[in-house]
Amino acid sequence: MSKRDMKVFAGKKVLVIVENLPCPFDRRVWQEANCLKDNGAQVSIICPTGKGYEKKFEIIDDIAIYRYKLPHEADGAVGYLLEYGAALFWSFVLSVKCLFTRGFDVIHACNPPDLLYLVARPFKLLGKKFIFDHHDINPELYLAKFGKKDFFYKLMLYFERKTFKCAKISIATNNSYKDIAVTRGGKKPGDVFVVRSGPSLKRLKILPPVPELKKGRRYLVGYVGVIGKQEGLTYLVEAAEHIVKNKKRSDVHFICVGGGTELENIKEYTREKGVEEYFTFPGRVPDQQLLEALNTSDVCVNPDEYNEMNDKSTMNKIMEYMALGKPIVQFDLTEGRFSAQEASLYAKHNDSIDMAEKILYLLDNKELRIKMGNFGRNRVEKELNWDIEQENLIRAYKKAFDYKSESRKLAGKRGAAIDM
Repeated sequence: MSKRDMKVFAGKKVLVIVENLPCPFDRRVWQEANCLKDNGAQVSIICPTGKGYEKKFEIIDDIAIYRYKLPHEADGAVGYLLEYGAALFWSFVLSVKCLFTRGFDVIHACNPPDLLYLVARPFKLLGKKFIFDHHDINPELYLAKFGKKDFFYKLMLYFERKTFKCAKISIATNNSYKDIAVTRGGKKPGDVFVVRSGPSLKRLKILPPVPELKKGRRYLVGYVGVIGKQEGLTYLVEAAEHIVKNKKRSDVHFICVGGGTELENIKEYTREKGVEEYFTFPGRVPDQQLLEALNTSDVCVNPDEYNEMNDKSTMNKIMEYMALGKPIVQFDLTEGRFSAQEASLYAKHNDSIDMAEKILYLLDNKELRIKMGNFGRNRVEKELNWDIEQENLIRAYKKAFDYKSESRKLAGKRGAAIDM
């Protein structure tokens, strides 16, 4: 980026709203916010509180963060109603507060849920712009959780369409999401920008392994991410059972970093399967501990089950594994294969035994692990890191602010002045 463009958004004010994670813990949102700030914009964020992020207001790296407390993490229809109702209420209240204190020209809303357009609509009457950052495909998420296309599924489609219609610009995390924005959301292709959640190589540093994390075993298999129903951790537990009981391997330990509504259930499942001693669950941890776990891992896994949502979604964990030069085992998903390519082995859909066999194959082939890890690291360095992806975010905001049309208007005024 040239020096001329460094402060391209000077004087602009952006309000980012995210519901499902606190900032700066939400890495994608935090990277986007810092990109906009570094390019001259004043950035504010509205998000929920979370472990380690309890302050209702603070300024970090010149970014103002307004936080609110949610009733609880949703699980079930009543839970989601309470969570989303509270999120919409507080997002609107804090948006009004931000309007009269710091101000904003744009509301940049990150789903889920596809209801944040309701917060943005009143401000559009005041001339504020609305950008939709499409993080999750909620109709497919509903299918993954409940397995039926009922009234609520159709309601999800309705809210999705209304969100796309309300947005001036839509940001997609991959090409599958862009296709949905165009075909299902009715957006013009030129108004949808793919901004992948490219890892920051400044944050994801290769560090020496921490042998203690292996709990005295030779190998460590690592997972990082949310521990929810659709993340497929049951498949990983079943894979571990096959490795320990059927393959008679006691030299493999598993570490699962992250939290979520299914964490306690997954712990219980390891006990049911008799592999509890082979798992460590540190929960949500600071970056340093996360990096220690991943750098110590010999193989990293993504057990996300095959369904319509996961097949079309890009998982941040995949590119984080690649950034640290780790070989991967995952189920064969469209966007997972696009991201990892030769950095991963691909198990049959939702087949825990095949996943186990591929994990063992990699553990027993050090040269292949190194080759795959190097491929992944190189792909991130040259194609998928955040320094590259943020250029697409900048282009999206230039389109939102009509910079080209403003330039033409200015050129026209200059021409008219010369003619006089």
